Amino acid sequence: MKLFSAIYDWTLKWAEHKFAPRMLAILTFSESVFFPIPPDVLLAPMVLAKPEKAWRLASLTTVSSILGGTVGYLLGYLMFEPWIQPLITEFGYQHRFDTAMNWFSEWGVWVVFIAGFSPIPYKLFTVSAGFLQMAFLPFLLASAIGRGLRFFLVAGLIQWGGSAMEKNLRKWIDVLGWGLVALIIIAYFILR
Repeated sequence: MKLFSAIYDWTLKWAEHKFAPRMLAILTFSESVFFPIPPDVLLAPMVLAKPEKAWRLASLTTVSSILGGTVGYLLGYLMFEPWIQPLITEFGYQHRFDTAMNWFSEWGVWVVFIAGFSPIPYKLFTVSAGFLQMAFLPFLLASAIGRGLRFFLVAGLIQWGGSAMEKNLRKWIDVLGWGLVALIIIAYFILR
């Protein structure tokens, strides 16, 4: 079934829209606070559509993510008990939150850098950093470096790969998409 090819084509077409950078900024900001979809899924096709704007788009994504991370930090710092803890419980994220807390106690500010760079949900660590009242400047610096490295790496790789990468990606997108779905299902049953 070619579900992912259709989504891929739609995303590439949409990436050329004049409001796409604004939507990228909104998606990135939201992802750093609560939204589950990573901004890379929009950043990559936007760089494919306009490779000459790769660094500008990576900068926009980085700044938006840091601003969203700051809001997540403030929510954890100021509103954890009344707003955040009930949501964590309601959505069944208590185990993830506890894991984040353990990582903070073991790794400190480095966990913010790792969460910013890796596919680990960054939003859990922004809220956790605020809740733990981590010093704001190290939090901000680790976020900026981690998120910046990630988004500039994505933009740079996509720009470097260019149309050849796009052709290969188009050829394998359904296999990659269904493989990712299978990995998510397997991970769910293993971690359950």
